[in-house]
Order: sequence, then structure tokens, then C-alpha cells
Amino acid sequence: MQLFFCQNISNGLAYFDEEESRHLLSVLRHKAGDTLRITDGRGNFYDVILEEGGKKKAVAKIVKQEAENAALHSTLHIAMAPTKQIERFEWFLEKATEIGIASITPILCARSERKQIRHDRLEKVLVSAMKQSLRATLPALQEITPFSAVVKNASEEIRCIAWCDEHSPRTQLTDVLQSGKSTLVLIGPEGDFSPEEVALAEAHGFIPVSLGEARLRTETAGLYVAVKAAIV
Repeated sequence: MQLFFCQNISNGLAYFDEEESRHLLSVLRHKAGDTLRITDGRGNFYDVILEEGGKKKAVAKIVKQEAENAALHSTLHIAMAPTKQIERFEWFLEKATEIGIASITPILCARSERKQIRHDRLEKVLVSAMKQSLRATLPALQEITPFSAVVKNASEEIRCIAWCDEHSPRTQLTDVLQSGKSTLVLIGPEGDFSPEEVALAEAHGFIPVSLGEARLRTETAGLYVAVKAAIV
């Protein structure tokens, strides 16, 4: 099965954007009358029949709609410092989307090695991963945000900060996660969070947590959190 993405759905019709239309019509050679499976990225699947097409415009008629299995819906929000090599951060986005994640916020930390991202490029990574994994929910990708703003504005029921100071008391992440509860986990850059950042997080209700004995790369730590949250 191949899944396509379309956000513009109204009055029983799906209007594909230029990029997805080109992929449908010019690359895959679909034509009027073909049956397709699409998602709106908001938790819904649709069976549609392609009605018309041009190189820049494809329209399909919706014949069936169904909601994604609610058990697949994640309540996990990961706020992570983008890696110096952006490909590693993109790898995390891809795998976290496949496993299931609700929201991702790239954060600016005191020791961040990357301070800018291309939001449009990262959105494409998320869309591609959603389609490849046959999911119907596109994770929300926030703009790159200062660490302090993320911490001060956090509203999740469970809030954790993962850091690597083995000399400080920390709870295992797996002992904190609870099924169905909204969760925010902070993951720092390769140089880790500064003591001041950890103190600020704790002052706003964040629990310092350990991800195990091994010291993980930033993107591996993110994947570890996504996997553990998915199986709670």
C-alpha cells in the first residue's frame, strides 16, 4: 500500500498541493479513475478516486474516511537541541515519526552547536516518514526555541530533563513514564545541559532522569525516549 498526503480537504474533495500532485501524476503516472489511499496528517485516512490532474494540480473524490487507531496516538513531546550534523537530527525526526511522537521542539541551549534549522526541510522529513510508516498523524514541528522559553511555558503532566551527570541523583526515565499522560522530555546537545539549565528546569517541575548506563548521542537519546514512551 502507498499512502499520499493531502491537507486541503473540503466538500468531499481532496486538493493535492503542487509537489504531491507532481509525484502522483508525473513520477508515479497515476491517472483519472485510479483509487488512492491518503491521509490529512490529522489522524484520518481516506480512500479517494482521482478525478483530474495536471502537472501542478490533482483533485480526488473522497469515497471513504476512517480514523487512525487511537492506540497509535502519542502524547510525547520531545524538545531536543539540533545536532551539529543536521542529517543526524533528520534521522531522529524520521525514526520518531515512524515510532510515534506528538510534537518536536528544536531548542537553543547554552552549549548548542547548531543554532539554525531549515523548518521547511525538516517538515518534509516528517511527511515522508509518516507516509512510509502508513501513519495518519503528522507530528507538530515547532520553531527553534530558547531552552528557557520551553521550560517556562511547559504544561505537560510529566516533565523530564535527561542529562549525563552521574554524580547527581536521577530517576530512570522508565520509572516516570505513564501511559496516556502528556509528557515532555528535554534532550540537550552533545556537550549536555549546563548546571544552570538543569536548575531552571527543576525549578519549573522537571524531573532529572537517566536514560541508562551508556552515554548516548543526542539523536540516539531521542530515539530511546520515543521507543520507551511507545511501549509504556
